[in-house]
Amino acid sequence: MAETATRSKPAGSGSKGRRGGTRSGGSRGQQSQGKTAPRAESPETLRDYFRQMSLIRRFEERAAQGYTQAKVGGYCHLNLGEEATVVGLMSALRRSDYLFTNYREHGYAIAKGIEPGKVMAELYGRTTGTSKGLGGSMHMFDTEVGLLGGYGIVGGQIPLATGAALAIDYRGGDEVVMCQMGDGTTNIGAFHESMNIAALWNLPVVFVVINNYLGMGTTVEMSSAESELYKRAVAYRMHGERVDGNDVVAVQEAAGRLVEHARKTGEPAMLEAVSHRMKGHSVVDPAKYRNSEDAEAAREADPVAAFREQLISADVLDEDGAAEIERAVQADVDAAVAFADDSPHPDPATLFDYTYATPVANDSRRLPADPVF
Repeated sequence: MAETATRSKPAGSGSKGRRGGTRSGGSRGQQSQGKTAPRAESPETLRDYFRQMSLIRRFEERAAQGYTQAKVGGYCHLNLGEEATVVGLMSALRRSDYLFTNYREHGYAIAKGIEPGKVMAELYGRTTGTSKGLGGSMHMFDTEVGLLGGYGIVGGQIPLATGAALAIDYRGGDEVVMCQMGDGTTNIGAFHESMNIAALWNLPVVFVVINNYLGMGTTVEMSSAESELYKRAVAYRMHGERVDGNDVVAVQEAAGRLVEHARKTGEPAMLEAVSHRMKGHSVVDPAKYRNSEDAEAAREADPVAAFREQLISADVLDEDGAAEIERAVQADVDAAVAFADDSPHPDPATLFDYTYATPVANDSRRLPADPVF
């Protein structure tokens, strides 16, 4: 079930958006069906969803392994348990649409169209990575597929995503921005400022909150006075909706509807996808703040295993077909690891090459051990 909450504007106060449309709201507390049977999509599409979800699962497991082998530096946050949410969201976007994410973005990068080898190479800090090995796990970037980051600062992507939507509106384009964030991000000032200006100016952006029940180690109920986060959209007379993040078809349907509405009208929206995070906040987090019941619930909600079983039960896949997809996915991940391993490290002389987008007079290229004068 996808729950929605939209607050109507007062009578006579319909406002002209920057695209010339009138923004109006529906009734508060409205509910719409979000659970969708697998046959609502073509068998080929459903099998591809399973392939993508399996690819992200195997990729993230190898990323965790690479971290323990000291091949991955810095922080490393995984999409384990969120595969259905990731694939459903990315399936709702066109290649020309823009995506801004937080630091938990490996799966989004792959599902948006970046080759797994380039993503793994970025994790390994190699020149063949999406950011030439200079960004690492938290800073994927590829303009060709519309991924404009990967941001390590909590909420750092939200004002930039809103600004990108303003640029689209200013140019009269038909692209849409999707801005992904975690549940804890809804408590920072930039979230509210961006929601407010997007609603005031009718900007084509869909704010997506991934509610995995925990902001690092703090539960949503302990950090948010309103724990049903999609309802926060009501304060800005914006459509808000919650969807089961473990149901890839439901996520795609909800996100696709909101994205296409933003494309046609310029109206922003907020989507909350609820799914479990199967591991700790990062690779090195043992998640001791989780009790055994919560950990078991996350394992039981495994979206990859559940979708596999669902497709087999619906005769969309059989055991042999599922196993064949899984073998192909494993081969793809093995190839991505081999590509990253064989790729060169950046030359230290290039360390400052991308500090500025354009040349800046007197920019410092002094290394830590170099003399000041």
